[in-house]
Amino acid sequence: DGIELNLSCPHVSGTGVEIGADLDLVSDVVKAVGDVTSVPIFAKISALYPRVPELGAVVERSGADGITAINTLRAMVIDTTVRRPILAGIYGGLSGPAIRPVAVRCVYELYESVDIPIIGVGGITGWEDAVEFVLAGATAVQIGTAVGRRGLRVFKDVTEGLRRYLADGGFKSIKDVIGLAHGE
Repeated sequence: DGIELNLSCPHVSGTGVEIGADLDLVSDVVKAVGDVTSVPIFAKISALYPRVPELGAVVERSGADGITAINTLRAMVIDTTVRRPILAGIYGGLSGPAIRPVAVRCVYELYESVDIPIIGVGGITGWEDAVEFVLAGATAVQIGTAVGRRGLRVFKDVTEGLRRYLADGGFKSIKDVIGLAHGE
């Protein structure tokens, strides 16, 4: 059991990323949820906040048990035939491989600024991507878009690839790899 607070939805006005851009409000939300539950709380944050390490530190100080980084990025596509945005709400969330470098950067920065677990999210399509997030500092990863494209077998492929990576590198556990890109 646990709660993931979405402080980062990029395309719903008045919520999500607008909340995540106000550090005082972020703190208030995390504390309020912490006051009424005993299950772990993870705060899902946006890469759109200009100082991700500062946001992570506020989330941690406010009592979150972990951080999920990152949510989709606000984006849009225009239909060139009808000359209008494709989505009725105009904007949507960009996900998948296009956001992976941004997500990895955020995880890397968070690892240097917080002591709570980080779940890396954004564009993981195979085991190599999962390893990249772990090397940056993620203690776990989420896979979304790849499930829609590759089906549930993506989980087996990623798990088997991670096992091979650990064995080939002489690592006993995934814990031995977390944050290694920081030179530790």
